[in-house]
Amino acid sequence: MLDIKQIRQQPEVYRDSLSQRGADPDVITRILGMDEKRRELITRGDDLKQKRNQASKELGQRKKAGEDISEAAAQMRQVGEEIESVDRQRDALETEQTGLLECIPNLPDREVPPGRDDNANVEVRRWGQCETAPEGFKPHWELGEALGIMDFKRAAKISGSRFWVLKGAGARLERALISYFLDAHTQKNGYTEILAPSLVLESALYGTGQLPRFAEDLFRTTEGHYLIPTSEVPITNLHAQEILEGDQLPLHYVGFSPCFRSEAGAAGKDTRGLVRVHQFHKVELVKFCTPETSGAELEAMVADAEGILQGLEIPYRVVKVCLGDLGFTAALKYDIEFWSPAQNRWVEVSSCSNCTDFQARRAGIRFRRGSGQGPEFCHTLNGSGLAVGRTMVGLLENHQQPDGSVRIPEALRPYFGGLDVLKSA
Repeated sequence: MLDIKQIRQQPEVYRDSLSQRGADPDVITRILGMDEKRRELITRGDDLKQKRNQASKELGQRKKAGEDISEAAAQMRQVGEEIESVDRQRDALETEQTGLLECIPNLPDREVPPGRDDNANVEVRRWGQCETAPEGFKPHWELGEALGIMDFKRAAKISGSRFWVLKGAGARLERALISYFLDAHTQKNGYTEILAPSLVLESALYGTGQLPRFAEDLFRTTEGHYLIPTSEVPITNLHAQEILEGDQLPLHYVGFSPCFRSEAGAAGKDTRGLVRVHQFHKVELVKFCTPETSGAELEAMVADAEGILQGLEIPYRVVKVCLGDLGFTAALKYDIEFWSPAQNRWVEVSSCSNCTDFQARRAGIRFRRGSGQGPEFCHTLNGSGLAVGRTMVGLLENHQQPDGSVRIPEALRPYFGGLDVLKSA
């Protein structure tokens, strides 16, 4: 959530940001109008309370002296009723103002490219050779079924559309990728592994910015818990309502989890295969740091995610995400996209975001630089390290051989029983 003090100081900056995102900039005017009225009510309430306290002291002295204070006491009751009215108005304004602030996206970094959608994202770099698919080359859903490792028909029978079943070597490949990701991030990149719940409270999703704005994208249980869309949610909320010591930072966490998304806004997109599904597995990277280091921490996070794809020998590119595609919580975001030769396009496999203090304000995550110094809000970052199913797509398609087998990259072989080729049974 944004800082109302900063909005007061730079209203035009926030109006411009909303306008460039295609949102209504007049909401800033509404918020500032409410804020002015709210502060007037606070001042009015404080004045009345001061008046009541002074009068109560005087009435006590007059009563002790034997004077008749009934008329003055009645006047003070009226003051008390006015205080209650002012407090109710203030509370109502604060609730309305907070509701508007909750739905305003983070202020973008100056580095964010302009643009309305992902067509305006700016390519930063590429790695690997993007091969053209030869004749007879199969997309991953056909290849997976030919190898006997994927079964989408039975998945639909069990759960409906946008689900999958992996079997045999397919299930083993998924498990191998997860272990490879986690070992790389913990042993090489220095992250601390976290295994967190997949069911969270509403407050956790509010803290990371999914609620209230994106409720339609979430699955909710009858008991009021939510299935997580990513382990960013529970891991970021590990330190909700805490004050960390400055020498603890930065904190680098990595967590594996199943992820659940309704894909409410994705009708007709990627309806086949593993790219856009209701349940998938992902290894997530989360960082907590001081404001002055978050830019460097983002670049390092992107490099850590890139290292996974390089180890798997999957061609990819890094793009800097434009304003219209930036998302709600990010101030600056990079997408990493692997090359899909079967679909002749780039497919996102990781998004790495610097959320600055946006999530920390919502979740109450602060740090103290030293003894006697006041607490400040942390900066939080998150990124996929990587999405497992989509990485499998990149591996199967980019390492598909003319005979229909799939070459297993050397880095993955120790996790795949030492096998170098995946063949049909």
